[in-house]
Amino acid sequence: MSRTDALAREAAVMLQVYGQLPFVPTGADGCYLVTSDGKRILDFWGGHAVVALGHGHPRLIQAIREQSDRFVFQSNAVALDVRAAAAEGLVSIAPQSINKVFFVNSGAEANENALKVALTSTGRKKVLALTEGFHGRTAAAGAVSWNAAKSWYGFPAMPFDVDFIARNDIAAAKAMIDDTVAAVIFEPVQGVAGAFDLSPEFVTALRDYTSNAGALLIADEVQCGMGRSGHYFASEAYHIEPDLLTAAKGLGGGIPCGALLCNDSLADGIGPGSLGSTFGGGPIAAAAIVAVIETIRKEKLLENVRQREAEFRERCVTGPVLSVQGMGLLLGLVCDRPANEVRSALLEQDILTGTSGDPNVLRLLPPLTLASEHVEQLAVKLSGIGAIT
Repeated sequence: MSRTDALAREAAVMLQVYGQLPFVPTGADGCYLVTSDGKRILDFWGGHAVVALGHGHPRLIQAIREQSDRFVFQSNAVALDVRAAAAEGLVSIAPQSINKVFFVNSGAEANENALKVALTSTGRKKVLALTEGFHGRTAAAGAVSWNAAKSWYGFPAMPFDVDFIARNDIAAAKAMIDDTVAAVIFEPVQGVAGAFDLSPEFVTALRDYTSNAGALLIADEVQCGMGRSGHYFASEAYHIEPDLLTAAKGLGGGIPCGALLCNDSLADGIGPGSLGSTFGGGPIAAAAIVAVIETIRKEKLLENVRQREAEFRERCVTGPVLSVQGMGLLLGLVCDRPANEVRSALLEQDILTGTSGDPNVLRLLPPLTLASEHVEQLAVKLSGIGAIT
């Protein structure tokens, strides 16, 4: 099918809310997409950080197939070994004090429930987030996303009081986090903002000030979690333990799923009926989560991520790229021109990257299985684009 045919078919029956790329994938393997016109495109975008193990990883495909042969769905009204295994796996890689899991279907839903837990457990009515942060498009998650109210939020009122701390501003954090605040929600590495990694001093301050004020700290690791930072969760890189942590995107390697994780103290106040989800923790998603965690461990993908990050920083400050920010394989290439121009130039050479909320930052979210040869290909193509002189 041609791109024109696919666009026309979608436009006839779907709301037109997405800007779409000028190709139609018909297959994929490893770090490559195969298009309808026979091209192989090197994928540094990874489906918005979803395809953690690359396309068609055999361990993930086998897990999905075997679970499908047993049964595709059972509700949370019954206990499942595969769901328990997924929760056990998550707890085993989470920060030490995080030991309870609630499964949902997306990152926005995970953040929505984290905010609900924070508000109900503290009895407070105010949440703080960070400037430039993004947490989802649902009512509560959107309320704490920077500039959502000015552009796409759409709801007539916020569900709670919201204010924003200037990122990396320790003095502002100290002044704003007080005993009226239920929680502070933050991304250790701000994804949509352009893979902006917060300073360690600022993240430590958030942990200290929330603890002192009796507020909760929510780490949104929807994009930077599940190995993408070079750690299972980026909170580990900052040597802090949040009260609540959210995960999604790469969590299921391509199967829709999300999770809210919390500590025992919060879990003690969450009883039957407090939270709920029809599809959260379904058997296919649970099997995928188990496979992703096992693969990260067995294939030493955390080490691979750290090695590839070092290569990006060494090789890819070339051509239009002035510097590299971010962590692991959530990286932002700061460019000397609008990032969309660089993205288009790379796509003409069969390399797919992404833009971000910062118009000069090209965002990279490739599979955790990325190899040195792939980094080298990107470096060569960037060098060929040339810097502005």
